[in-house]
Amino acid sequence: MKFLNEVEEAIPALQRYARAMLRDPVRADDLVQDCLERALRKRHLWRPHGAVRSWLFKIMLNIHRDQLRSPHARARFEAVEDAGLTAHNAQVGRMALRETARHMARLPLEQRQVLLLIAVEGFCYAEACKILGIPKGTLMSRLARARAALREMRDEEPAPIGLRRVK
Repeated sequence: MKFLNEVEEAIPALQRYARAMLRDPVRADDLVQDCLERALRKRHLWRPHGAVRSWLFKIMLNIHRDQLRSPHARARFEAVEDAGLTAHNAQVGRMALRETARHMARLPLEQRQVLLLIAVEGFCYAEACKILGIPKGTLMSRLARARAALREMRDEEPAPIGLRRVK
């Protein structure tokens, strides 16, 4: 029963990650559903020494990679304004969040995946490396490039009314 509880607790994080990665809520929900279906079907492959959440993210990423390799995969995905991320009720907070989500959507997929796992979902570097199947140096490099690109994008645009940029 502990396994199913951990799966259920991971669903919101899986949805957030899928929506931010794909920028299409319908396709993201399909990806999460495929992930959960596969996880339940392959439950016997999970080893209790690891976190169920990390295992689920790995499954979802593998399904996504398989879909990208399929002949029906689209080269580009439509942008979604805020990728399901939440913000304060204040208008300024929503504006800053939209700006960040818009900038993140412009990042290459590999950089966006790393940034979402580390900064949004809170995975440690070791877990993110395991999920993505990359060495720590590659993860650190992608994360540094993603953060630098976000800073550059932020500095290119004028600050929205009511926001001050801090350097």
